[in-house]
Amino acid sequence: MAVENNVSVNTSTGVDGNAYTSSISNDQLTNNDFLRLMIEELKMQDPTKPMDSQQMLSTQMQMSSINTNLQTIETMKYLADSFAQSGLSNAANVIGRNIEDGNVGENGVNKAYTVRSVESIDGVVYLKAQQILYIEDQVKDKDGEYIYYNVQGEILDKEGNKTGNKVALEGPGKIILGEDGNPVILDKNNEIIKDSGYTADGTVMPVYSDQLTSIPFSSVTKIF
Repeated sequence: MAVENNVSVNTSTGVDGNAYTSSISNDQLTNNDFLRLMIEELKMQDPTKPMDSQQMLSTQMQMSSINTNLQTIETMKYLADSFAQSGLSNAANVIGRNIEDGNVGENGVNKAYTVRSVESIDGVVYLKAQQILYIEDQVKDKDGEYIYYNVQGEILDKEGNKTGNKVALEGPGKIILGEDGNPVILDKNNEIIKDSGYTADGTVMPVYSDQLTSIPFSSVTKIF
């Protein structure tokens, strides 16, 4: 067996005493490798049965075509990787921003999300985002601190425990204001607490889903 430039050539001797190539081991043969092998074949050929020049030319053209295809594949792979990196870089600019993907929720309003991270899977860029379930009106207690309340309006302490009082709501996160312009606060018997000291300054905050949604970057219809 001869090894030349990582090309392993196994030769055997036929019954006529002539040597011939029995196998070649290399998955990356080039035109130069083929020419070297062809020269070796010419050296070892039977003078009474010369190789067909037309067949040799055809084989060389096939080798050239294979090399060209391999180079094209490598070039396309490089371009695909470059596009993927470019897409990932562009997608990173929307981290922390809100997006829409054209899907409509049960309330008939376009679904909105806040992007938390981005990733590339098999060349496709995906956004990992939390869906914004609704927008919540902010309420302050008598000490001027923002309070926590759930979708039912139940006021929670800092540990997440129910206090027994509620913020009156006309919808998720949408507070009801009294005649004095302040939020209506109810006790555990759903009776209005007069002069509760609670106020609303018009600020709002989004309430998010606990789950992350994977969204193809190409499907984003709005960024805000």
